[in-house]
Amino acid sequence: MNIKENLIEIKNTFQNSDCLLVAVSKTKPISLLQEAYDAGIRDFGENKVQELVEKQEQLPADIRWHMIGHLQRNKVKYIASFVHLIHGVDSFKLLKEINKQAKKVDRTISCLIQMHIAEEDSKFGFDQQELDEMLQSIEIQELSNVKIIGLMGMATFTDDESQVRKEFRGLKHLFDKLKSQKLPDNFELKEISMGMSGDYLIAQEEGSTMVRIGSAIFGSR
Repeated sequence: MNIKENLIEIKNTFQNSDCLLVAVSKTKPISLLQEAYDAGIRDFGENKVQELVEKQEQLPADIRWHMIGHLQRNKVKYIASFVHLIHGVDSFKLLKEINKQAKKVDRTISCLIQMHIAEEDSKFGFDQQELDEMLQSIEIQELSNVKIIGLMGMATFTDDESQVRKEFRGLKHLFDKLKSQKLPDNFELKEISMGMSGDYLIAQEEGSTMVRIGSAIFGSR
């Protein structure tokens, strides 16, 4: 397995060269992350806070760390000082906690709102009503230490491409709709994080600006 060759191969399939590749490095040893770093990767995604903290301490300081998994509120404090982007903000309570911890370390943390777009119940995220309620609340205006830079969604785990495409298209439609609205000051929508190793090409066709790829880079677990 050659990580550099895998990365070249993946990049060659990209339909949108501006789409950011986040290397999903969860469960992978430091040596493989270093190899990906040496091949030019600067954005790494982890889904467990403890692992993220341990790796951040051992790897180069210019890495941009993405928290891509379900984030528990009591763990935000461990990553607040360095995390580059939190992909999975799936509740208003979590966003408030991120703001609180960001304030303590005098940072503004970039976040993506995770929308529940899949037909599976196992996925996390806001539904349309929860999003509307948050946007209309007075409280959202007060969160000055977070910046909502986009949306994130995970499609149903299925071989049915039309299903996956429909879910990604729905998220892009919502993104465009939100951009045309008057939003709170801490919103600056520019990113749509959708697509993983199995469906990133469909995601790019449907407007993704950021894909999370693990097994296609590092091999399967």
